[in-house]
Amino acid sequence: MTIQSTLQDLIQRACESLGVPKDMAPIVLDHPADQKNGDYSTNIAMVLFKSLGASSKSPFDLAEKITARVHDLLKETKHPYIESVQAVHPGFINFRLTKKFFTESLTEILDQTVWYGKTKKLWNKKVIIEYTDPNPFKQFHIGHLMSNTIGEALSRAFDFQDAKLTRATYGGDVGLHVAKCIWGIMRLRDEFPQTNERAQVAFLGKAYVYGSNAYEESADAQKEIKDLNKKIFEKSDPEVQEIYDWGRAISIKHFEEIYRKLGSRFDYHFYESEVAEEGKTIVQAFLDRGVFVLSEGAVIFPGEQHGLHNRVFINSQELPTYEAKELGLTKRKFELHDYDLSIVITASEQNDYYKVILKTLEFIYPEIARRTKHFSHGMMRFASGKMSSRKGNVITGESLIEDIEKMVYEKMADKNYHEIEKREIAEKVAIAAIKYTVLRQTVGKDIIFDPEKSLSFEGDSGPYIQYTYVRTKSVLAKAKDEGIEPKIKLSTIPDELGTLERMLYKFPEVVERSANEFAPHHIVTYITELAGAFNAYYANNKIVGKRDSESPYKVALTEAVSWVLKNGMYLLGIEAPERM
Repeated sequence: MTIQSTLQDLIQRACESLGVPKDMAPIVLDHPADQKNGDYSTNIAMVLFKSLGASSKSPFDLAEKITARVHDLLKETKHPYIESVQAVHPGFINFRLTKKFFTESLTEILDQTVWYGKTKKLWNKKVIIEYTDPNPFKQFHIGHLMSNTIGEALSRAFDFQDAKLTRATYGGDVGLHVAKCIWGIMRLRDEFPQTNERAQVAFLGKAYVYGSNAYEESADAQKEIKDLNKKIFEKSDPEVQEIYDWGRAISIKHFEEIYRKLGSRFDYHFYESEVAEEGKTIVQAFLDRGVFVLSEGAVIFPGEQHGLHNRVFINSQELPTYEAKELGLTKRKFELHDYDLSIVITASEQNDYYKVILKTLEFIYPEIARRTKHFSHGMMRFASGKMSSRKGNVITGESLIEDIEKMVYEKMADKNYHEIEKREIAEKVAIAAIKYTVLRQTVGKDIIFDPEKSLSFEGDSGPYIQYTYVRTKSVLAKAKDEGIEPKIKLSTIPDELGTLERMLYKFPEVVERSANEFAPHHIVTYITELAGAFNAYYANNKIVGKRDSESPYKVALTEAVSWVLKNGMYLLGIEAPERM
C-alpha cells in the first residue's frame, strides 16, 4: 500500500466513523504549495460540508472532527510514516510525514536508480500511440517535430506505467501531394542533384512547391496532376513508378535519420498505400447501409446531419481519400493487436477533421471508436507567423535543429573538448532546448519559439536541466575522489535539506499524473523545480567535505537528485550528457 492509499484509507475510515456514507465523495490528496503546511493535504471536509453542513458549524469544524478521528486511528496503528495531521482554515486537513519515510524514499531511489518512477498502474494494458506522421515527398516540418516530441514523451510516460506500448507512425505515400511533387520532378529534372542525398531531399521539397503552385494557378496543370495521381494509385505507368519508388525510398531514409537524432523508434510504419484499398472497401460496404451517401459522383459522410461538416471519402475519380484511408488504418491497427487504447496525435488544425472520423467510426466500428482518443497540439510560431509548406516559406524541423545546434556550438567555442565530443554535446543540448520548449506548457497551446531563451542556463530551459544534472555528476565524482561514499542514516538527516527530501518522493506521482492526463508538462515543471532546489542548496552549502559528518548523507541526496533528473529527462526524450 502506498502512502497515498494509506492516507486515503485513514480519511475514509474517519469519515465513516462520523456517519458519512462510504465513497460519498472521492478523497483527493494534493501537495501544499508551501512545504511548511505539510506533505499532503485534502479538501474532503469542504467537499462533504455541502452535503453534511447541518452536522457541522463550518468546513473547518468538520475538518477538525475528521482530524480527531484520524488521530485516534493513528494511536491504534502507530504508523511509522505519518508524523502529524492538522486541520487548518478554511477546512483543509494537512499531513506531515516522518523522517523515516524520507530516509526510506532515498534508499528506494538509490536501489532502483534507472527504474525509479516506474509503476505497474497500466500493467498489461495494450496502448498504441500514433505520432509524427511525416509524408514522403514532403519535408519534415515543425509540426512533425512537435508531434514527435509530444508523442515520444507520452509513449515513455505510458511505458513507465508498464503498459504494453506500441509506437506507430503513419505516412501519406500516395495522394495528391505525391502527384504534385512527381509532376514537379518531371518538369525540374534538369535541376536534379546527382550525388548529394541531402540535396536530393531538398529537391523533393522544391518540386512539391512547384507542383503545388502550378495546381492552383493552372487548370491544365491541375488536370495533369489529377491524372498523374490516378496513375500513381494504380501503378500503371512504369516511368512514373520509377520516380515514385526513388522519391519514397529517399524520403523514408531521411526520416529515419531525423528519428535517430530525436531518439525515437517505431514498432510500425504504416503508409496510406497499404491501407487505401481496405479503406475504400469499408466505405463501399457501409454506403449500402446508409452511413455514407452519394454526392456529385463522390461518396461522402453527411457530417452536417451530426452537427459537423460533410467530407469526401471516395472522390469522383473513384479514389479513396485521406479520410477513407484513415478508416483502413484504424481497422489495421486493431487487427494487429486488440488495443485497449489507441491515441492519435495531430496538429490542432485537424481537430474538425478528426471529429468527423470519430463520428464515422461510431457507426462503423463503435467499439473501436470508444477506445480511440484524438489528441492535438498547437502550432509553433516565429516572428514571421505560421509556416506553410505550400508557399515554400517553411522552416523545416531539421533546419530548426541545425540552427540551434550551431548556436550551441558557437557558445562552446572556448570549451576544451574534442571536436567530435563538442558536436555531440551541441546536438544533445539543441534537442533538449527544442523539446523542453514544446513540452513546458499544456499541450494544445501555440508556442512562440525564442532560440536564446531556449538555451538559457538560468532556469526554465532544457539546457538548464542538463547543466544541473552535469553538476550533480561533478559533485559525485569529487566525492569519489575524496573517498566519501553515499550513506543514508536516519540520525544524520539535516533539516536544511528538507526541501529536496520533500520533492524527490513525488516523482512517481508526477509520472503517473503525466500519463493519466496526457500532460508531459507536469514532468517539465517538476524537474525544473527540483533542479532549482538543488542549485539553491549547492550555492549555499558545501556538499563534499572529509571533516563533515553529514557529507555522506549529502552525497547520497545528490545522487538521488541525479537519478531523478536523469529519469525525468529520459521521459521527456532529452539525453543526459555527462559533460557540458
